[in-house]
Amino acid sequence: MIHQLKNYLSYIISSTNQHGIHSPFVFELMTKCFYSDHNKFAKQFALINDYRNSLSQNYEVIEIKDFGAGSKVFKSNKRKISAIAKNAGISKKRAKLLVKIVQYFNPNQILEIGTSLGIGTASLSIGNPISKITTLEGCSETSKIAQDNFDKFELDNIDLIIGDFKNTLSTTLNNQKFDLIYFDGNHQKDATIEYFELCLKTAHNDSVFIFDDIHWSKEMEEAWDYIKDHNKVTVSIDTYQWGIIFLRKEQPKEHFIIRV
Repeated sequence: MIHQLKNYLSYIISSTNQHGIHSPFVFELMTKCFYSDHNKFAKQFALINDYRNSLSQNYEVIEIKDFGAGSKVFKSNKRKISAIAKNAGISKKRAKLLVKIVQYFNPNQILEIGTSLGIGTASLSIGNPISKITTLEGCSETSKIAQDNFDKFELDNIDLIIGDFKNTLSTTLNNQKFDLIYFDGNHQKDATIEYFELCLKTAHNDSVFIFDDIHWSKEMEEAWDYIKDHNKVTVSIDTYQWGIIFLRKEQPKEHFIIRV
């Protein structure tokens, strides 16, 4: 907790808004995407809230199979769906930003590593209904709840694949090119770096990678440092909760710490 507090204070001191950005690419991303008018997305945000509320009102207890770094909140693998939605699901703020990002970049092929209850997946789908979304989840119990909600809300552009990422990720990446990849499935350094390296093989010049919880632990910060310093990464953005990278060869290598 002390480690995270120190990092957050450092982020607040170091971060900037669009007025401190001299990269035309990043400035446009901030002004036309990150800081764009919320009112333009009122219908999408309302639908995501409905999706979230349906989970928040579900008090069924399920048993989680966790392949990652575990939870800082839950002490048991038996958890109420409502509690998972509240404590482990994507926040309202990040769900809204995800909608804006997929509308801005308009990706055709999206990969999500870590479905959980599908709030993030729903945000991707609602933000860009014409995209094809592949989402991977290790736990069959949370997968079932997510799929039931995808069906309930008629989010039919989602393909949910269940199984250990060690088996499903390589198969999913085979002969595919993804425009956007959202990493939210394993908050461990080695696994995060391994998934990043695998996904690089399926990326193209305009691909966008989003890494969740880059300051979740010292390990995750080390993974983020490795990723943003990688020779194929040209632009990296630290929003504290997320690390976002771009592989655009025409861009000079720059790192930004941005308030969103």
